[in-house]
Amino acid sequence: MRPTLRHWRALLCGALLACLACLSNAQELRIGLSSNPSSVDPHFVNNDAISAVVSHAYETLVALDADARLTPALATSWRAVDDTTWEFKLRDGVKFHDGSPLTAQDVVFSLERPATIVNSPSSFAAYTRSITGKKVVDRLTLQLTTATPAPLLPNDLTRIFIVSRKSAEKASSDDFNQAKVQAGTGPFRLVKFTPGTGVQFARFDGYWGPKPAWSGVTLRALPAESARMSALLSGDVDLVENVQANLVSQFRQNKSLSVFTKVSSRVMFLYTDHRDTSPFVTDKDGKPLDRNPLKDARVRQAISKLIDRGVLAERVLDQLGVPTGNLAANGMFGFNPELKPDAVDVQGARQLLAEAGYPAGFGLTLFGPNDRYVNDKQVAQAIGQMLTRGGIVTKVQVSPMATYVGRASKKELGFGLLGWGVGGGEPSGALRGLLATPDKERGMGATNWSSYSNPQFDALLNEALNTVDDAKREALLRNATALALKKDYAIIPLYHQVSTWAARKGLTMVPRVDEFTQAQQVHAEAEDRK
Repeated sequence: MRPTLRHWRALLCGALLACLACLSNAQELRIGLSSNPSSVDPHFVNNDAISAVVSHAYETLVALDADARLTPALATSWRAVDDTTWEFKLRDGVKFHDGSPLTAQDVVFSLERPATIVNSPSSFAAYTRSITGKKVVDRLTLQLTTATPAPLLPNDLTRIFIVSRKSAEKASSDDFNQAKVQAGTGPFRLVKFTPGTGVQFARFDGYWGPKPAWSGVTLRALPAESARMSALLSGDVDLVENVQANLVSQFRQNKSLSVFTKVSSRVMFLYTDHRDTSPFVTDKDGKPLDRNPLKDARVRQAISKLIDRGVLAERVLDQLGVPTGNLAANGMFGFNPELKPDAVDVQGARQLLAEAGYPAGFGLTLFGPNDRYVNDKQVAQAIGQMLTRGGIVTKVQVSPMATYVGRASKKELGFGLLGWGVGGGEPSGALRGLLATPDKERGMGATNWSSYSNPQFDALLNEALNTVDDAKREALLRNATALALKKDYAIIPLYHQVSTWAARKGLTMVPRVDEFTQAQQVHAEAEDRK
């Protein structure tokens, strides 16, 4: 049974007092995660939740700051030597946890290792595919060549963790998971990984950057919302991510807690089937149709006009959503300020349906997850009601994310709710994965579950992916986004999810647009460290 607000109020008034230990003496930070990491091998599975965990021990050449802007990490600088050559200057004086110094040879090894991982559920090799040559200029200088211009290579390298060749060359993923390998350069070194339980780190005193505030960090796997909130209130953890939506305002009012929020790069959207026929699309009486109404851009636009994004954000999400007409969040590279979310217009939607040949509407089924995003089940149900009131009789079916993705990726569904973290500092990855005409060899359209295909869009995207000049590339990305989202309504953006964290009073943190929870970004407030 889902805990009630009364239950939580009782905990806040009573058990919370037990967790207010003096932070000035704190040596260990305990964090409650909403995920359950399956590995701590930094190259085994391309998964944001796992990457956030391993980022405590491993670093990349180029990093993204809290607002998804490129920033130096293990590379102090990088430059395009020409259209197909990038040069990276490495930071001097960096030590791996095994004591060996960082060199260009370690970087070469790290770029090659992801392709050697056997049975990876989601390979990091997608981020190194464009690299055709690696030249070690000297100990701290590396040049990477590509067959064609690769302006996003620095962005792609924010995903590849650098490991010690000395320690990792003969190590298996199991060796990483069992903490037999100390191959990172990060502010913490791995002590213990227990699947289903969590991860323990210890401060790395040889770290090249600012000394971490904590001698040790424990990341506890607490996927269940109620368990995570209870752990914070009982003092079992000091900080939690993904606060239960209906508790955010209550936690903010409590003087013993601090709440941190950030509009994330994760955009929630609806994908619609562009094929001639689509499963689960019927007339209003549930009878099959001889053609797919979702294939008509006017129908897709009508669906967009029937959705009250303000209601979703304010009521269904408890203000943990920001309506959008973009893929990239406001302030990110490639954000198109001209793309506003559609206003609710029931009459206009009905007119569009009539023009498309469906004056009486039709029926369909909306699919979605019930355990992945903020109030995802409730969002799907609310959208179903909005569409039904507008003449599109909508059934709603939700299921665990693993089940849902398994069916959706095989294109068994046709109309669904999905989220996408627009990572890498710009929307190229989202455009390439969600909207490009599927081309497995080129890594295009891997998550194009709508079967959308527009040669004009593909041409704009391809030009952007081969344009090194940032200003020109951003203009191309904005144009491609406008074509797909506003002219074609290929997918229907809804809102950007707002990420939340809660901590014991006296702790402060830097919230990140990529939703990463990092102990190195958590500190005791100044007055508590005196």
